[in-house]
Amino acid sequence: MTASALDPLAPAIPATGAPRRPSMRIDSIDLVRGLAMILMAIDHVRVYSGVPAGGPSPGIFFTRWITHFVAPAFAFLAGTSIYLHGRKLPSRAALSKFLITRGAWLVLLELTVIRVAWTFNFDFKNYMIAGVIWMLGVCMMLMAAVIYLPLRAIAAIGVAIIALHNIADFVPQPANPNLLLRFLYFGGQAIGPLLVLYVIVPWIGVMMAGYAFGRITELAPDHRRSISLRLGIALTALFVILRFVNVYGDPRPWNRSRGLLGFLATTKYPASLQFLLMTLGPMFIMLALAERWSGRAARAVTVFGRVPMFYYLLHIPLIHAAACIVSLIREGSVNPWLFGNHPLAPPPVPPGYMWSLPILYLVFALCVIALYFPCRWYANVRAARRSEWLSYI
Repeated sequence: MTASALDPLAPAIPATGAPRRPSMRIDSIDLVRGLAMILMAIDHVRVYSGVPAGGPSPGIFFTRWITHFVAPAFAFLAGTSIYLHGRKLPSRAALSKFLITRGAWLVLLELTVIRVAWTFNFDFKNYMIAGVIWMLGVCMMLMAAVIYLPLRAIAAIGVAIIALHNIADFVPQPANPNLLLRFLYFGGQAIGPLLVLYVIVPWIGVMMAGYAFGRITELAPDHRRSISLRLGIALTALFVILRFVNVYGDPRPWNRSRGLLGFLATTKYPASLQFLLMTLGPMFIMLALAERWSGRAARAVTVFGRVPMFYYLLHIPLIHAAACIVSLIREGSVNPWLFGNHPLAPPPVPPGYMWSLPILYLVFALCVIALYFPCRWYANVRAARRSEWLSYI
């Protein structure tokens, strides 16, 4: 029996010392990532609809809440993809170089192309946003050094960051954190024109845990399905327990007067332990279920998961343009509010502008359908050409 059969986190290095080169993608990962891409579009349509990010109405609350699963899945599966990509490269140095260049590219895209897509303006001196793509880019650059650690150490440190960072809730917080602390943990503040939405902690821990999980994905499908299912059930149960105990894991304790809505209203910025348990637990269950999903719908969703960056770069300007069309139909002209500095700090929603939820979901469905065709084309191009440059988008 091999060491890797006894220990799922044991390095799976062949006797020759050369990394294995997987011949095919893992469809379950692409499928779950594709689901995350679809859910993400709901929230980004919501930004332009004027519907608030949560509220007392169950419809509005769950329109926001269902999208909470996106960022954890992004960060975790990005770590898994790093591991799998590294198995195709000749050395850790090659992977490290890729992570530095890919991470820097994502940061550049966030602060330029994506920022313009969000706003349809060029007011760079007054507004930029450090969003999810910025966070993924910075974490990738940090992973360029992390990958030199033993796999067990990466897993342990990643889990420790996720589990322990809410200790900060019990110590006095600086009234005016310095620049480094604002980037690392105390986000939501402006650094010149830059508004920090996604800080690095605990997301670097999520990516590290995802990297270690990459070893699990190399196991036989039934074995990794079993591990994913047990992890999902355990993490979800732990979330329920911690939320009921109401002592640790979220700076915003459960407001029992709000019932289920209060129970699910965990903190995303920065992502609390309870938020991550609430979202990553079901993600693992979905990974387990996705091992046996098939059919036309599953194949369509998988297309989005194979080209996540391409989808991301297309979906924001498409949704923004769709919002302009809706405004033109409803108001007779495009509302200037749509050219404000969205999504973190938009100006107040104009009176009478806010969409109904049926309009929001109709626009969401039409945009996802429209995105399928270019994403399918690009997925085929990437599969046919196998170019290193294509891996950057």
